Amino acid sequence: MKVVITQAWVGHYVNMFRDAFPDVEFVSGETPEEIIAVGADAQAAFGGVDQQLLEGLKNLKWIQSSSAGVEWMRNAPGLPATDITVTNTRGAHASTIAEHAFGMLVHLARRFDELYEAQKRHEWIRGANLPFTGLAGLTMGIVGLGNIGRNIASRAVAFEMDVIAVDAHPVAKPDYVSQLGLLDGLDDLLAKSDVVIVTVPITPETRGMIGARELGLLKDSAIFMVVSRGGIVDEAALLATLQSGKLLGAGLDVTDTEPLPADDPLWDAPRIFITPHCSPTSRQTHANVMQMMQTNLRHFIAGEPLENVVNKSLGY
Repeated sequence: MKVVITQAWVGHYVNMFRDAFPDVEFVSGETPEEIIAVGADAQAAFGGVDQQLLEGLKNLKWIQSSSAGVEWMRNAPGLPATDITVTNTRGAHASTIAEHAFGMLVHLARRFDELYEAQKRHEWIRGANLPFTGLAGLTMGIVGLGNIGRNIASRAVAFEMDVIAVDAHPVAKPDYVSQLGLLDGLDDLLAKSDVVIVTVPITPETRGMIGARELGLLKDSAIFMVVSRGGIVDEAALLATLQSGKLLGAGLDVTDTEPLPADDPLWDAPRIFITPHCSPTSRQTHANVMQMMQTNLRHFIAGEPLENVVNKSLGY
């Protein structure tokens, strides 16, 4: 059996378990042409594909994404019409992203940026008029109640927050979520929430779903955060909102263009905390992803059903 690695960084995961599959030939290339040349007869691919690779890797039956997001499928428009099964690693990153989200939230609510700057100045500013906020008793609104959203929600309850959420599809309501609706309830969620965290995947339907109108529904004292994918919030509108003095703060682990260009005005927006799409990254996440890839490879070899199958039409 042959598995073709279509993205160089995915090879790092494979190298950690290559010896566990002595009967599997793992191949890779540096260019699309090289990948097709060595993988034309491969039954499986690790990593995303575009239309060129899809047409060249004619023997594929399965594509394993090493990430939860599979927006790379937009570059292979012919994929949904094929019999190729696509799987992802959803759930592997959820705990770490939730922890990162709460780190950003506490940073913004407790003004750790200003406190740290004061520390560097050797200045005791306890009595200063900093806009400290406590989390207990606040309402957190979560846009997208998948694995990441549920992990964030369960932690919010531990902080004694009330959690409300919306999702694109009917999903079971966990006991720790007080109110759950569909996306037609987004406006209500934005208006009610003290903290809003966006965790939906990027799809044609979610791209740009939060613009100036939606941001205008937020409380002046709200904290707004995005930890799933860039492009869901209109960044120009978010910049204008922050510059107007609205919002206690904003946290972004993702941006529409990554890396965010050094001259992008978003860097210098007031009351914003930007991290470089690192919320999924941890030793635990790395181990989870590697385990999921190995488990699915064993299932594939044995002809068993695969885990974390992606709906190719929905894009997640």
